[in-house]
Amino acid sequence: MTPTPTPEIGGAITALVQGRHQQPHDLLGQHMEPGGLRIRVLKPMASSVRVRFEDGEELTLEHEAEGVWTAVRPDATRTMDYRLLVSWDDGVEHEQDDPYRFAPTLGEVDLHLVNEGRHEQLWTVLGARVREYDGPMGTVHGTSFAVWAPRAKAVRVVGDFNGWDGRVHPMRLIGQSGVWELFVPEVGVGDVYKFEIRGADDGVRTKADPMARRTECPPRTGSVVDGSTHEWGDDAWLAERTASDPHTRPMSVYEVHLGSWRAGMTYRDMAEHLVNYVADLGFTHVELLPVMEHPYGPSWGYQVTGYYAPTARFGTPDDFKYLVDALHQAGIGVILDWVPGHFPRDEFALARFDGLPLYEHPDPRRGDQPDWGTHVFDFGRLEVRNFLVANAVYWLEEFHVDGLRVDAVASMLYLDYSRRDGEWIPNVHGGREHLEAIGLLQEANATAYKRVPGIVTIAEESTSWPGVTKPTSSGGLGFGLKWNMGWMNDTLRYLHEQPVHRQYHHNLLTFSLMYAFSENFVLPISHDEVVHGKGSLVNKIPGDQPQQLATLRAFLAYMWSHPGKQLLFMGCEFAQPGEWADGRSLDWWLLDHPAHHRVHALVKQLNTLYAEHPALWTLDAQPAGFRWLDADDNTGNLLSYLRFEHADTTGDVVATVVNYSGADKDWVRLGVPRGGRWEVVLDTSGYDADSSPSQAGTVLEAEAQPWNDQPYSVTVRVAGLAALYLAPLDDDGPAEPSAEELLAEVVTGTTTPGRITE
Repeated sequence: MTPTPTPEIGGAITALVQGRHQQPHDLLGQHMEPGGLRIRVLKPMASSVRVRFEDGEELTLEHEAEGVWTAVRPDATRTMDYRLLVSWDDGVEHEQDDPYRFAPTLGEVDLHLVNEGRHEQLWTVLGARVREYDGPMGTVHGTSFAVWAPRAKAVRVVGDFNGWDGRVHPMRLIGQSGVWELFVPEVGVGDVYKFEIRGADDGVRTKADPMARRTECPPRTGSVVDGSTHEWGDDAWLAERTASDPHTRPMSVYEVHLGSWRAGMTYRDMAEHLVNYVADLGFTHVELLPVMEHPYGPSWGYQVTGYYAPTARFGTPDDFKYLVDALHQAGIGVILDWVPGHFPRDEFALARFDGLPLYEHPDPRRGDQPDWGTHVFDFGRLEVRNFLVANAVYWLEEFHVDGLRVDAVASMLYLDYSRRDGEWIPNVHGGREHLEAIGLLQEANATAYKRVPGIVTIAEESTSWPGVTKPTSSGGLGFGLKWNMGWMNDTLRYLHEQPVHRQYHHNLLTFSLMYAFSENFVLPISHDEVVHGKGSLVNKIPGDQPQQLATLRAFLAYMWSHPGKQLLFMGCEFAQPGEWADGRSLDWWLLDHPAHHRVHALVKQLNTLYAEHPALWTLDAQPAGFRWLDADDNTGNLLSYLRFEHADTTGDVVATVVNYSGADKDWVRLGVPRGGRWEVVLDTSGYDADSSPSQAGTVLEAEAQPWNDQPYSVTVRVAGLAALYLAPLDDDGPAEPSAEELLAEVVTGTTTPGRITE
């Protein structure tokens, strides 16, 4: 006889199937009653349901109402393990486990930390986690789902495993935490899911998991259950990283957009081809434009919807780990672009997640970003701040990445960024500083450096905000490095001038040394400078192709010897003349042309010299590491300076002279700090097939003639649009006696890429 539910139970069942019940476990599962052990299960569309207990007893359940089945085992005096035997229209009885017999998978400490905004490994408790439980009837495999949606009226998990039918798996709200949870047996790696949320506005939305560690490949938007099986092989790299300080080590960064470096490659393809290419060129790091999941490819990853998932365009999370691992084993660090400032409005993702603004600030004067049509995070909300801080830690810990470059920091620091009067709200002190965003950046940096020694965080900050790279303990933002946007803009403006006019713009080159040591800087020639009509790097330079390439080579030598780390966007290393386009590969065929191949060979030579000469990086952020020889020869378009390894000028020294004029300088006297022999270790004119004889490999005897406030001096020839490096020789003489011979190979185009430094 079909049981008639009490009005209370009937109301609960109605709320359950309508997606309005917040505590389905109170109704479903097993519960001791005065009459015995009641089993109540939710199986819409089933034709019959039985239960088999751990002691072998079986019980037939009766349909109670609206897909809810129930029965009481009167002889039971305790709860026990059981399985369901469910028949559908196929007439076959299917054995299943019951999600509603399991205890919550989040503990009180975890929930407390979530609500306090202090769970530094948030991904270990929220999202989808594959689990197993042992019991009298055997081991149960499944997935626990947990999502923060504090103002939702109800949440249900839907996916491939339940036919995307929200009635099947309603979730429970755990206390006052705002976290909804459910363990679903038999769901495993590869299953696709989302959360069906009845919001505070009573609307029902199907949302991707904010904590999903894997996603479907766009344009599909489902979240995917993931479980890593990757075995790391980078222990030696991590040990060295932990014991070192990246801020005082060499850092030459190759910036990469994975989708267009070589189109069509997967993470595992790039673990061979990208790794070999970068290793051959000698870059110490790659910086990847955002790999976090994003629905719109031409956003280059800067409009993130899946903060915890590498984009599925190129493979699985384990495939991405394989790429990072391969880079590390080749001695190459990995920096990821990270975008904590804003997120897109896509309906399936974070926007109005529980029916009201949740991740975004509710006031559009703070919650909307006018430049990019996106939302701004509510940085003052503890759980949102925790979401971002834990996300930074996640990429560092779970994927072993070596650093994060934080995008658009200026847009976070100022409440009036890109806003007119009346479109922004002052802070509590009446100012324009975004205090909550500042706090987020400080917390993220402090937490990252505390938890993962040896990593580096980098700010793309385009204003003169003080203390970007000062410690948070001193009131700074706590970044390790800052992009030197002033240097980049001034230098590119200078290069755009005709050589005959450059004397009137000489200060564009010298001004950077007025502030070069106020922060720890990176010199960025990034993707932003070679797109959207700005033209390629080489085509910013006037003149015919030989003049453009010669100027580019001189500029690269200047960049590599200027205080600060350096970053070069892909394609610039072989002077690609076409503007970067994200939808196609780089113009690799250009490397078959000797003129472009010689630029490629120069970049390799620069990276080799950079690694070999501590003077070029040890004191990057200290005035003692740099000294002008002649900063004032504007009429000659000439710059010369020294770099030192140690503040007392002992150790390694490199002298640089750059001739940005079109005329050869047959006689240039340079002051040097010590006597003896000095070798010209680089002459960029040697990479020009039509140049006069290269000075590379030339050994000079320093004269005891003071010059440029130095006790000794040497005389060199500097070709037009060329740069030289000079370094003192040890008593053993030149380390590379065949340098001129190798240069001759490059000039004639007979060498293979990188042969110049072998």
